[in-house]
Amino acid sequence: MISGTLSVVLPAFNEADNIEAVVKRSSQVLEPLVPSFEIIIVNDGSADGTGRIIDRLSDEDDRVRAVHHERNQGYGSALRSGFDAATGDLIMFMDADRQFDMSDITALLPYVPDYDLVAGYRIRRNDALYRKLYARIFDIAVWVLFGVHMRDVDCAFKIYRGELVRAMPLTMPGALINTEMLAMARRMGASVVEVGVHHYPRTAGKSSGGSPRVVFRAMGETIRLWFRMRSIKLPEYRGRVPDEIGWSGISRTAVLGVGAAVASLALLAVSLFRRR
Repeated sequence: MISGTLSVVLPAFNEADNIEAVVKRSSQVLEPLVPSFEIIIVNDGSADGTGRIIDRLSDEDDRVRAVHHERNQGYGSALRSGFDAATGDLIMFMDADRQFDMSDITALLPYVPDYDLVAGYRIRRNDALYRKLYARIFDIAVWVLFGVHMRDVDCAFKIYRGELVRAMPLTMPGALINTEMLAMARRMGASVVEVGVHHYPRTAGKSSGGSPRVVFRAMGETIRLWFRMRSIKLPEYRGRVPDEIGWSGISRTAVLGVGAAVASLALLAVSLFRRR
């Protein structure tokens, strides 16, 4: 058990086949572990009945709150809406597609008192090969451009200290919000530790994370974020302890070599995708 309150943010886009099971499983797991929690589901313009389901779940359980976007605004916008609605001392986010199980929070909770950010990483990623390749390219790019060297940048199973999230001037509307949060946490001196979690195959619904639209939008967001992080002045934040993974950066002498590797992998990824 942890002290304080926990807000769980679940972004959901066309997850009618998954969302009820995710919410009920999350409540079942959290009840004996957390003295007070809320589950905030952000319906990001779904067209499949997700909105009706989360309204019903909210009516049935006052710990469940529904937030609606009239149109699809993107993963980052959904998370930011959830963060704006969150009241907890701790803020966790998790995907609503049943590829994570809330029971893995038991692996993260022992680190919560001592760290500002406890970041899950997928021990074995259950995704298509091309998505794993995209992820590896992206992780290297984030290391080169933002000095954030982590095992799994985009793992959607993280617990942040609420005051840290609320101090971040987040703007990214799409998938790059994970990078934006980590880059800001690094600059603000937050402490971080990584913990392995399980990742399960998607059994219902359709993923949009590897679509060309999402991939190319993420590329554009990466360039915008890089320029923004060069000039932005972030609020002061006092981290808990020296972080375990060191927010490892990369030396300037290695940038060209790694950049060439990233470019080569990117060309390979595009080639593989076009053959699908």
